[in-house]
Amino acid sequence: MTAMTTLETVADQVAQQGSLGTSGVRAWILNNIIPLLLLVVALLLLWLGGGKGDNAGVMRRLGGVIVALAIIGLAVTTDAGKNIGTWIAGLFTG
Repeated sequence: MTAMTTLETVADQVAQQGSLGTSGVRAWILNNIIPLLLLVVALLLLWLGGGKGDNAGVMRRLGGVIVALAIIGLAVTTDAGKNIGTWIAGLFTG
């Protein structure tokens, strides 16, 4: 009976708001998961390469992390990907 009441409450809230969305999930991922992953990557880079004196290896891996961050940045912004695509297309269409 409790589950049915909860479902009815959720259905009432959805009916009042009009539709479901993913903005809350997106905000949670951006505010929690991305910084946690960055912290883990930074600690792994320091632990794996920094302790052995392999500074060149750490910098190579750091280059990959920077590329990954750029891709994540393009994925989470609304207009940046479109603007960059238009700019790249403009280079070839003269």
